Amino acid sequence: MELNQVRRSIIGPALALLPAKMTSPQALAMLLAIGLQESHFEYRRQLGNGPARSFWQMERGGGVHGVLTHLASAKLAAGICAQRGVEPTEQAVWEAIEHDDVLAAVMARLLLWTDPQPLPALSDTAGGWALYARVWRPGKPRPAEWPANYLRAAGTAA
Repeated sequence: MELNQVRRSIIGPALALLPAKMTSPQALAMLLAIGLQESHFEYRRQLGNGPARSFWQMERGGGVHGVLTHLASAKLAAGICAQRGVEPTEQAVWEAIEHDDVLAAVMARLLLWTDPQPLPALSDTAGGWALYARVWRPGKPRPAEWPANYLRAAGTAA
């Protein structure tokens, strides 16, 4: 899927559900870069039938659990789940994010929100990588792909 289309049809509507303070070019860049890194915006289910779902490849006991239980995100996540008609449980959200791209983007943004450090600048590929690695904890990280993905995302977000 083309990045401007992802921005318009998925991430824009997702950010509109969240408080305005969660919307910034830096947040958009991270969401786009992580989607590129994790699925290239092609796969909503981890290849090989792995445990991750959505373009952001969130796992039930990992990112989904974190968002639903973290003090910074739990209340917002529960409210948005109610708006999307999804029970705010790990299983229900994990199943839903495979098909509900807007909910998946909300969950990805809330997972970033749980990190206490500020979002990196649009030009800070190393800071973006550090945040991604710290919060997503990818099993197969592929750091060589990150700079191009991040700069492409930052260019779309600017």
